[in-house]
Amino acid sequence: MRRLVIDSATEDCSVALFDGDDLIAGECLALGRGHAERLVPMIAALPGKGRADAIAVDCGPGSFTGIRVGLAAARALALAWGARIEGFESLALVAAMARRDHPHAAVDVVMTGGHGEWFFQSFDAAGRPGGPVLSLAPEDAVARSTAPLVAGSQAEAVAARRGETGVAPAALVRRPDARAFALLPEQAITADPVPRYGRAPDAKLPQPR
Repeated sequence: MRRLVIDSATEDCSVALFDGDDLIAGECLALGRGHAERLVPMIAALPGKGRADAIAVDCGPGSFTGIRVGLAAARALALAWGARIEGFESLALVAAMARRDHPHAAVDVVMTGGHGEWFFQSFDAAGRPGGPVLSLAPEDAVARSTAPLVAGSQAEAVAARRGETGVAPAALVRRPDARAFALLPEQAITADPVPRYGRAPDAKLPQPR
């Protein structure tokens, strides 16, 4: 079974095409912005223009715009190809990438969030989440972090602050990369890809009087 993986939830934008667990081709670009313009050409550059039996998409948390771009592309292609659509979360993928370098280690994943906050989630040595994704002030994320390994875009910052009052954990600066999808445990892949923003939206609809 071929699977197209789409990840545009964070600063990076990546795509990958798998045959089972074997990576056929993929690309990861550090864009910052402009995911909507680059994502479709990246998919089209894959073998067979990325056509697959299943499409897995990063549902977040991350950028509101990036998450919507990825989900819209995945849904449109799934409809056109008659493909199955799946979802996974960005912090779970970063945790899996960290365990590749540090097998059997519990890990705290800390990623850049919105409005100066950081996304935080802990994972045990088997890759199971220790709780839901939280959007926290940096000092609160540092206070919650106790694992011997920290991964994510804010890993070095967390390790440095923890080192000021104790032993600094190992730090791995990682962002989600579609090419690492095969590292995810099966329980981290869902059949219901819905946006997982990790925090409340900035804009709110007006309430009726």
